[in-house]
Amino acid sequence: MIPWGTLTGIRPTKVAEKLLISGSDAGSVVDVLVRDYFVSPVRASLCVEVAQVALRFKSSLKSRDIALYIGVPFCTTRCSYCSFVSTDVTKSFDLIKPFIDVLLNEISCVGNIVNDAGLRVTSVYMGGGTPTALCTDDLNLIMSSLNKAFDFSASREYTVEAGRPDTITQCKLDVAVRYGADRFCINPQSMSADVLSAIGRKHSPDDVISAADMIRRTGKAMNTDLIAGLPSDTVDGFCDSLDKVLDLKPENITIHTLSLKKGSKIMLENPGVSAPESPFESLYGVDVGVMLDISSERLRENGYLPYYLYRQKYITGGFENVGWCLPGFEGIYNISMMEEFCTVIALGGGGVTKLVTGDGRIERVFNAKYPREYIMMSDKMTENLGRIKEYAVSV
Repeated sequence: MIPWGTLTGIRPTKVAEKLLISGSDAGSVVDVLVRDYFVSPVRASLCVEVAQVALRFKSSLKSRDIALYIGVPFCTTRCSYCSFVSTDVTKSFDLIKPFIDVLLNEISCVGNIVNDAGLRVTSVYMGGGTPTALCTDDLNLIMSSLNKAFDFSASREYTVEAGRPDTITQCKLDVAVRYGADRFCINPQSMSADVLSAIGRKHSPDDVISAADMIRRTGKAMNTDLIAGLPSDTVDGFCDSLDKVLDLKPENITIHTLSLKKGSKIMLENPGVSAPESPFESLYGVDVGVMLDISSERLRENGYLPYYLYRQKYITGGFENVGWCLPGFEGIYNISMMEEFCTVIALGGGGVTKLVTGDGRIERVFNAKYPREYIMMSDKMTENLGRIKEYAVSV
């Protein structure tokens, strides 16, 4: 059976949410997804469970609540599967300072718009790329500027993406905590040295453990990411990685399923690997479905519950990405971005602002993707700021 049946979009939860809002109970919604959309019973139940979490979050929002995203598109190296906007800092060091100069100006301008309109920032996410690939002084400069420009007193969550464990230092964590960060993401993707090497990661499993220990000493929440279906991985290897991550006791664990995009190194450098004709084909011959089923079982056994999910084009086996959390540690920004219940204003390279109107319409505002283009986007920046201001005064 195709796991998601005829639901081919990124956000299958939206179908479940509409049915729940109309008054259907959870069991009836599961039945509709299975009968009318041919979703597997397991995925239908998962979808409804996540939709219920999303609707509880929606009920807590006010009309002027927004989320804030800051994109720092630099990494230490580029992973072989990655199609996100990121630039190797070792090859683009000369771009960092001018990028930060433009970002600081954007932060100041958007801060003025948000404050003048009385919008309330409820969650902050600094992502990329890997913000902790920057040096401590640069990270300090960006985060101090954010605190000067915005009022974060109503923020319920402030996440800093520290995806590469080998970029994490105690000094960087101290800077982030000083400015209000209370959630850190480290993304081992695998705890196998062989798999890490195969995907172009320079860190070791021991680096993950060391980084987790440093985050634990801050007393803040931690998310860790794993990817099912990576090159050279096996079901047993993936399960071993999951067990090692569970030993770290993070508040959040996100289980991604490998999705190969045209811009990834795997696609560009390996002519023997090609995107499947159908998104339901499996890659590398790995039984990703078994990996996901085992992870779901073990996560629930350890007290984790699903709180958000989304799908991607060419995702292995036609499956999904799922965020899991211990009760009370739902990733607020993740829900805001995936469910589109409130406006998300995105700053920095590759940022995509989503302006959500009262009737649910969404207007997207795109920043330049890559550092060099972002640095040069003065006319586009003016246009983008105008569209954000027009929205802000209309709320």
